[in-house]
Amino acid sequence: MQPNSTPSVPRDDWDLVIQPKIGWFDLHLADLWRYRDLLWMFVRRDFVAVYKQTILGPLWFFIQPLLTTLTFTIIFSGVAKISTDGLPPLLFYLAGTTPWNYFATCLTKTSTTFKDNASLFGKVYFPRLITPLSIVVSTLIQFVIQFATLILALIWYLVQGSAINPDWPGIIFGTPVLILMLGGLGLGFGIIISSLTTKYRDLAFLVTFGVQLAMYATPIVYPLSTVPEKYRGWLELNPMTGVVEAFRTLYLGAGSFSWPLLGYSAAVTTAVLLVGIVFFNRVEKTFMDTV
Repeated sequence: MQPNSTPSVPRDDWDLVIQPKIGWFDLHLADLWRYRDLLWMFVRRDFVAVYKQTILGPLWFFIQPLLTTLTFTIIFSGVAKISTDGLPPLLFYLAGTTPWNYFATCLTKTSTTFKDNASLFGKVYFPRLITPLSIVVSTLIQFVIQFATLILALIWYLVQGSAINPDWPGIIFGTPVLILMLGGLGLGFGIIISSLTTKYRDLAFLVTFGVQLAMYATPIVYPLSTVPEKYRGWLELNPMTGVVEAFRTLYLGAGSFSWPLLGYSAAVTTAVLLVGIVFFNRVEKTFMDTV
């Protein structure tokens, strides 16, 4: 062997082999598990960054949904007199905004993944899908805090003797499924938008505005049962409709729940998530040339 030559190392002796992604479905999803420590580091970063240098800190996770719920109660129930299916208005709106906030936050935050992490992506290799996935997990922590507010309000109204009939077995087995659907739908739409904004920057300006409009196309401030039949079919095309109605049915015992509607939401969630992952992995190879 020559003095300055580099000894060849058999492929089997390397800890990590980085190969280019060639096909559309060459996703390397197993790398996500190998980089799980990095995932949790990003989760901690995302969560701490939300309330860093604030006076109230994590209390904002309680304050925000309560202020939103009180506003809806005053305007839509007190002023507009919109029906809440016989449920206490505050509890009705809280049961709608809690799942919606998780979905909307996942979507808006993951929709800027490439733009927000361009400098990091250009320096070191790691599975790029780790970053939007960490946002979904850190946002789940916020959801749990807001979800605790809903549970406390539910217990209060039950103690007061309100006509609420939670489905306790359904809550135990159904809640994890609904949370997965909310996170998957937000992640799927978010990474699709993030992939598109690497070339079409206009989409970034439409995300926040579009999410606000989508909330009114979802039965958050009104029950699906009050929507005229000729418009109900359009609302049911919204995959969030089935999830929100199922959430209200489980926790409040009232809502226009149906298995076909929830099955449609699950099918759309799966399709959007798969398309988003494939598209995200395709775009990540060349996005540094366009960002």
